[in-house]
Amino acid sequence: MATYTPKNILITGAAGFIASHVCNRLIRNYPDYKIVVLDKLDYCSNLKNLLPSKSSPNFKFVKGDIGSADLVNFLLITESIDTIMHFAAQTHVDNSFGNSFEFTKNNIYGTHVLLEACKVTGQIRRFIHVSTDEVYGETDEDAVVGNHEASQLLPTNPYSATKAGAEMLVMAYGRSYGLPVITTRGNNVYGPNQFPEKLIPKFILLAMQGKDLPIHGDGSNVRSYLYCEDVAEAFEVILHKGEVGHVYNVGTKKERRVIDVAKDICNLFSMDPDKSIKFVENRPFNDQRYFLDDQKLKILGWSEHTTWEEGLRKTIEWYTQNPDWWGDVTGALLPHPRMLMMPGGRHFDGSEENRDASYVSNNSNQARMVIPVTKVGTGSPRKPSLKFLIYGRTGWIGGLLGKLCEKQGISFEYGKGRLEDRSSLLSDIQNIRPTHVFNAAGVTGRPNVDWCESHKTETIRTNVAGTLTLADVCREHNLLMVNFATGCIFEYDAGHPEGSGIGFTEEDKPNFIGSFYSKTKAMVEELLREYDNVCTLRVRMPISSDLSNPRNFITKISRYNKVVNIPNSMTILEELLPISIEMAKRNLRGIWNFTNPGVVSHNEILDMYKNYIDPNFTWVNFNLEEQAKVIVAPRSNNELDASKLKNEFPELLPIKESLIKYVFEPNKRT
Repeated sequence: MATYTPKNILITGAAGFIASHVCNRLIRNYPDYKIVVLDKLDYCSNLKNLLPSKSSPNFKFVKGDIGSADLVNFLLITESIDTIMHFAAQTHVDNSFGNSFEFTKNNIYGTHVLLEACKVTGQIRRFIHVSTDEVYGETDEDAVVGNHEASQLLPTNPYSATKAGAEMLVMAYGRSYGLPVITTRGNNVYGPNQFPEKLIPKFILLAMQGKDLPIHGDGSNVRSYLYCEDVAEAFEVILHKGEVGHVYNVGTKKERRVIDVAKDICNLFSMDPDKSIKFVENRPFNDQRYFLDDQKLKILGWSEHTTWEEGLRKTIEWYTQNPDWWGDVTGALLPHPRMLMMPGGRHFDGSEENRDASYVSNNSNQARMVIPVTKVGTGSPRKPSLKFLIYGRTGWIGGLLGKLCEKQGISFEYGKGRLEDRSSLLSDIQNIRPTHVFNAAGVTGRPNVDWCESHKTETIRTNVAGTLTLADVCREHNLLMVNFATGCIFEYDAGHPEGSGIGFTEEDKPNFIGSFYSKTKAMVEELLREYDNVCTLRVRMPISSDLSNPRNFITKISRYNKVVNIPNSMTILEELLPISIEMAKRNLRGIWNFTNPGVVSHNEILDMYKNYIDPNFTWVNFNLEEQAKVIVAPRSNNELDASKLKNEFPELLPIKESLIKYVFEPNKRT
């Protein structure tokens, strides 16, 4: 039997239950395999399911929808994917009765997009499609032999019908285009990390709360249950030993009635089954039994190891140790939950719970957004409190932002992820749950922008790729990103001559690419125009009252042997950083010249320095031609038109007045 060895595997839906166990197992056992996870983080997904893999160098997470053809094609090509394990799907039968179109979109169309991408790229050596035992339909109650892989497909509910439809597409692409496809059909799976809309975790959480266990119908329906780690091992075997074009049942002959499952859980929680089990209205159609013939997979070398008693005990232990893993799942614990299909979160039809809460509904054709509104007496709803996520902790502006938040009593945390690492950014947002994101991270050079000329890839990685990645992640989570950019992307020209008072506006396109640093900043600013969730702040030659800080523009020029004397727009941080926080509160977007109105020259600043700080201070000027001999890259000199910012914040001081008030007066030496 030939063994297949993959290199780069794309696993769809791996923030969900079964696929997360498969992903973690492969990461753990095969460090040479690169695993890329694609998941849109729907209501039943959780990034915490992938914590065991997060720090592994061969793991990468991408938040996205399998229905996005551009994204799927991009990932296949850029990650050199040779193997796809396709788990992503809507799977809860109850939901399919209430929102069947969403099942068609995810389960059929999503699969079709993946298959077409495989056909177009022509690089896939294995496509493992994960289906379900429910495609066979109901098994006769007296059947001794289970459904084998060649049995007729007779789905009985919208969920299983979409899975059967997806299987037909997989089979067709295998036959028509020669795609190396393998299909699996599995029994029910249980274990840690499962979202509690499913029977076993729902019963466990209800039992933990001392509540009744609701059973559809009379509880006589029979199901087969496999422990999640045994199933993960099955997929490991199929990946390496499965034959192209074949179907494999992943099942067990050990069956249990639903009522027996409930009784077992009651007994483990010392509850009286007769008092704790409640029979409720049945589904529109509830298959009596699913029974599989699993002999074909056993021939490959797989068998289940975990007994029902051991698996149930492990599962209960996990849920009792992690009761808040899924947050508020009150709606999922209802006898007939109706999840409203919205990526990125869990939303319930609250008709049977939260009777004391009011809901604001906004109807569309197939989905409703339900927003709980907290009641405070009889007054208006409370405004949500602010929570800032700040990138650039070790940077000058990022550090000052944190101090400002502390001073204003605004909750904030610094991001731990690197901007170019999408999965780490997603983890930050998942864990911190910010209302706004501030990006004060970036490469400016060590000690100045000349460094960027010899470190171009590092500069691109942070200033371009990193900033765009953060903007994209924020957009997917409907978060405003305040981006501290630069105004050093312009130089005086015929339309904006030095000393004319005509500044570059927010609509003007950059005209200075003399330094590689400015080139990357101009590039990313232009691309960020396409993101409607970004507030770009063009900072110039930042100045603060801390005259010992080597990044302070005044500190820099006061230490130079020679300085040029050119008027420039500049940013006084003591005045403008609080304005950036106010801009976030107002949800302002677009590009803003983030400088004080007017210009000030190097000599004018040094004159102030001499008058207020050091009366013995002297300096020497030189011209741009002389400066060019001692620097690697030319510098930007310009005036930015700050009228847009001034109109929004009329109290904003002109540059020279702001310098005196916020910088020189506080440092004045008598």
